[in-house]
Amino acid sequence: MAAPQPERDGHVRDQRVSWNETPESSATDIKLHLLSLNESESQSTKSLKTAAIAKTDSLSVSASETGSSVTDLIPVSVTDNTGTALKLDSVVSECKSVLTTQSGQSGAPPAAVEASLTRSLPPLSELALNVPALPPPYLDVTLQEATIEEETNAPVSKETLHEVPISRAVQLTRDDSVKTALLIEMDISSHPMAYQPGDSLDVLCPNRASEVGELLHRLGLEDQKSNRLQLSLRKETKKKTAQIPSYIPENSTLHYLLTWCLELRTVPKKAFLRSLVECTGDSGEKRRLQELCSKQGSADYNLYVRDPNLGLLDLLTAFPACQPPLSLLIEHLPKLQPRPYSAASSSLRHPGRLHFVFNVIEFPACTGRPVGRRGLCTGWLSDLVDPILVHPGKAQSSSTPALPKVHVCVRQNFSFRLPSDLSKPFIMIGPGTGVAPFIGFLQQREKEREENPEAEFSETWLFFGCRHRDRDFLFREELQGFVANGTLTHLKVSFSRDTQEGTGTQAETGPRYVQHNLLSHAKDIINLLLKENGYLYVCGDAKNMSKDVNDTLIEMVSAELQLDKLDAMKRLAGLREEKRYLQDIWS
Repeated sequence: MAAPQPERDGHVRDQRVSWNETPESSATDIKLHLLSLNESESQSTKSLKTAAIAKTDSLSVSASETGSSVTDLIPVSVTDNTGTALKLDSVVSECKSVLTTQSGQSGAPPAAVEASLTRSLPPLSELALNVPALPPPYLDVTLQEATIEEETNAPVSKETLHEVPISRAVQLTRDDSVKTALLIEMDISSHPMAYQPGDSLDVLCPNRASEVGELLHRLGLEDQKSNRLQLSLRKETKKKTAQIPSYIPENSTLHYLLTWCLELRTVPKKAFLRSLVECTGDSGEKRRLQELCSKQGSADYNLYVRDPNLGLLDLLTAFPACQPPLSLLIEHLPKLQPRPYSAASSSLRHPGRLHFVFNVIEFPACTGRPVGRRGLCTGWLSDLVDPILVHPGKAQSSSTPALPKVHVCVRQNFSFRLPSDLSKPFIMIGPGTGVAPFIGFLQQREKEREENPEAEFSETWLFFGCRHRDRDFLFREELQGFVANGTLTHLKVSFSRDTQEGTGTQAETGPRYVQHNLLSHAKDIINLLLKENGYLYVCGDAKNMSKDVNDTLIEMVSAELQLDKLDAMKRLAGLREEKRYLQDIWS
């Protein structure tokens, strides 16, 4: 049912006045603008000007909606009730004076009111809403004083996690690069963690201490952070298959729960928002939360919650009267998941070591998040390795700080491995940190060439892309070394942001993106894939890059084989079925 509509600040009110109204019936604020009129003017003239100004105030709203100017909407002649004609320019001048006073700039309409996370506009603010059914609560939570003073800092997970030291950390990009890419080397020699190039590793990180503290404060539970949780199912719950989350250890402290068990930054689903409606007594907050979880408010939910990746803390900051119980958080927040990263090394080249590469993710400030923040795991890793981090152009410190440790496990990826047949050519496409698994591929191939000098090895191609040649060309020296010793037969690099020296204009010296480089070598690539039964590997962003690459491959197949688009798509689908078009992509 429709909620009552409170008056909203900033809405433009309708101030239309009839042309026959007298000054006494016009709005008070309009009267105030007439005080500067010449006192010698007749009362009838004043009345007419007042009415004209009032009419213009009304018309200004229409003008802002239609794009017309105020002058376009004013009548060509105006006559008072005695038949005396007023000069048009006098009336227009007076009307513009009123608008200038009201808007602060000549001829400008009143400032528009914009929708936001906490405020909606018509028609949404005036609609009856279809909201989801209230999810039935199913947990009872009590906090008991701890009998053990200290809590463990180690995470509990069903995955086989190993705590391993970080032996080396290197910044791969210059300080003036748009993104900061870090290489981390882990010492896994004491742990049974066999891996192959193409595999990935999971890194389990905690929620940020500052965010845990902020949430404890927001829930009013700061003084109970060391208390033990007691979870039980509500006897009267209507939720089917209700169960206590298995990833929350028995007798965990509240602080441990919020640090290691719950995904605090996950985007709240609509069912969670529906439950939050019941946790605020503020009618404005209640209505807005109803809108965001409703069918009619789906566009606002996407725009203000999902797309900017807002989390629970962001919502609680935006809706200060909302006070959810701890049980609601446990019911709706998912398990804190490990973050996956591609292995960027070969155990043949680096026995007992495992490398991975990542960009430190930055989330800028936006509506609903007034302060920017870094990615949960990448920001944590960046802080963790800072004491041992080697910056570009600088030697490693001679001091020996304690090596930081992380909890990791290897995740095998059998569908992203080097061809078992050494004579088969393969093509790798990996811009940015998407090049990581291919460093492992090439290290492996280099060792295979050393160990099998008589074997026949086919062509290897790598298409890499970055913004600037001198700022973020990852693994530049190592890749050039692979080319020099024949491990990599073709290295094709694109620079999307390099400019002509001294001109500031976009450089025309080469392709900007990997797909442009692919088109430049279409004949060779299609020949390797379709005639020599080669393999194609793509690693990187699923949203843009992999789609663009796939579209380019369709275009290449269509042009080289003289096929229509549908048949070209079928040929690529055939490569996928044969496990020769392989992807390792992320969203």
